[in-house]
Amino acid sequence: MAETSARTLKLLSIFGSGATLTAEELASRVRVSLRTVRRDIDTLRDLGYDIEAVRGAGGGYRLGRATRLPPVVFDEDQAVAAAVALQTVPTILSGIHENATRALATLHQAMPARSRLHAEAFTVSSARNYWEFPAPPIDAEIVRTIGTAISRRHLAKVEYTGDGEPVTLTLEPHALVVWAARWYLVAFDPAADRWRAMRLDRLAPGTPTHTPFGRRRIPHGDPVAFVMTTHDRGDVAAEWQCRGSVLIALPASIVARFAPGGSTVEHHTDDSCRLTLGAWSWAGLAGLLLTFDADMTEIEPAELRCTLQSIRTRIDKGLGERPGN
Repeated sequence: MAETSARTLKLLSIFGSGATLTAEELASRVRVSLRTVRRDIDTLRDLGYDIEAVRGAGGGYRLGRATRLPPVVFDEDQAVAAAVALQTVPTILSGIHENATRALATLHQAMPARSRLHAEAFTVSSARNYWEFPAPPIDAEIVRTIGTAISRRHLAKVEYTGDGEPVTLTLEPHALVVWAARWYLVAFDPAADRWRAMRLDRLAPGTPTHTPFGRRRIPHGDPVAFVMTTHDRGDVAAEWQCRGSVLIALPASIVARFAPGGSTVEHHTDDSCRLTLGAWSWAGLAGLLLTFDADMTEIEPAELRCTLQSIRTRIDKGLGERPGN
């Protein structure tokens, strides 16, 4: 009986992925016969789970969308993923730490002993590293409001703070992207007839419009690629004790993809852009700039120029030394 229950729970966990699987695929993953799989599906149906039979090409079995899950079932790998996510989410979302802590405690309490031990082995603490250049966590309510508009495909009316005064925009929100510990909204701006990548923490959602819009194809076919290669995505230079800028001989789309968080990229020509960024020291800032391996001009301020000159002098000295000298 215990073996049957464990097998049925594993089958339910597989259905939880939302995929449509044939009886043969299910039997292979659970490692039982087709007859046993079908019997276990009947058991789940008797317990109140709506297991749908999908006919035709690509058919099989799937968990019905209207199902109300009596328990939520995780296998050990899913339990680990959920536990780690709940511990790390406060680093990118504010106002959620207490809820995440309570959810993690509830998850541990509901797990069987073996799964709980497996999940507790992944107890982690998040800390800032200077090389990560993280942004402050964003308000979870902003994510919820914009995320709802995206899922319902409703126009979003927002107040957005760009380089100047806040402006009111009506957008077609398509996707949220977290990159370099920063939240971005990928949206089409009908008034400007263009796609935009916008920092979510510079945006204040207005009252829901409940106005539907048609889905469009995102540039590059991927919201992540669009955000990573867009230079005017609303970033601002982070506050560091040392901050400088250079005109770098690379396209803005390339520099935008590889510049550290907390930097800004301005288009200059098709083959050059201005990069502004900061670091904990002038030497650290110089080191970041050198990773681009490209010609640099208009280097500001003087402290950065002096540091680069000093680094060149030390490198020349090191390259000039010979064994035995």
